[in-house]
Amino acid sequence: MVENSLSHPITHHHSPHVTVIEPSRGWSSLGLKDLWEYRELLWLLIWREVRGMYRQTALGVSWIFLRPILNVVILTLVFGTFVKVPSENVPYALFSLSALLPWGYFSNAVLRSAGSLVQNMEIISKVYFPRMIIAIAGVLSGLVDFSASFGIFLLFMAYFRVPVRIEILWLPGFFLASVLLALTVGLWLATLSVRFRDVSFAVNFLLQAMMYLSPVIYPVNQVPESLQFFYRLNPMAGIIEGFRWSLLGIGSPPQITFWLSMGLMLIFLVAGAFIFRRTERTIVDYL
Repeated sequence: MVENSLSHPITHHHSPHVTVIEPSRGWSSLGLKDLWEYRELLWLLIWREVRGMYRQTALGVSWIFLRPILNVVILTLVFGTFVKVPSENVPYALFSLSALLPWGYFSNAVLRSAGSLVQNMEIISKVYFPRMIIAIAGVLSGLVDFSASFGIFLLFMAYFRVPVRIEILWLPGFFLASVLLALTVGLWLATLSVRFRDVSFAVNFLLQAMMYLSPVIYPVNQVPESLQFFYRLNPMAGIIEGFRWSLLGIGSPPQITFWLSMGLMLIFLVAGAFIFRRTERTIVDYL
C-alpha cells in the first residue's frame, strides 16, 4: 500500500485492510516496534545491499576475500617491512589484520549508512516504512564482509601457529561495540547528508583522518603517554585495542577510558536516533 511519505503510522483499526496514517508531532518515540514489524524489509534491503555491492564485477564475491588480503599485503609491505613499525612481537600481517577486522567493518558500514537516504530517495518518496531501516541495513550489510575477513584471520593464525586464547570470548562484545558505533556515526551522517550534500564528500576524508587517529597501523604505546587518555577516548581506539588483546594478547584489557568512550557513544546513539526520527517527517522535502 502506497502511503504519504511525510506521515507516520499511528493507529491500526480492527480491519486488517485499513491503516490510518497521521503526521507525527513533537518528539516521537524511537519506533522500535515499527522496526520489528518491518524486519522482513530490513533483511530484503541487507540482501539487496550485499548483492548490489559485487554486481557487474568480474571477480564477483571473490572480492569479499581479496580486499582484506590485499590490504594486509600492502600494509605489511609498507609499514611492516619498509617503515618497520613495531608490532608487539607478533607478525605484522596478524597485527594489521586484527585491526582491519573492526576498522574495515566500521568504515564500510559508515560509508553505506551515511549515503543510504540519498541513494534510496526513490523508494522513500513513494512508500511508507521506518526510514531508520535503511541506515540500519547499511550497517548490517557489512556482516558478510566481516565474516569473510574473520575467516581469513583464523587462517593466518593457523599459519603463524598462534593459539586461540580464552580472551576471544570478549570478541563478540568488541564487535557489538563496533556495530553500535557505526550505527551512531551512520545515523548522524545520514541525517546531515539529506540537508547538506557536502557530507557525502566529507565522509571519506573524515574516515581517513579517523583511521590515522586510531591504532590501525601502529600500536597504542607509540602514542605519547601524556596524550593517551585523550587518544583512548576515540571509541575505535578502544575497540581495535580490544580486538588485538582478545585475539593476540597484545596490550591490556579494557580500561576506564574504553568504558567512558562507550558510555558517550551510547548517549550519541540515542540522541542520533531521536533526531533521526524527529527529522524523518521532513526528509522527503529535502530529497
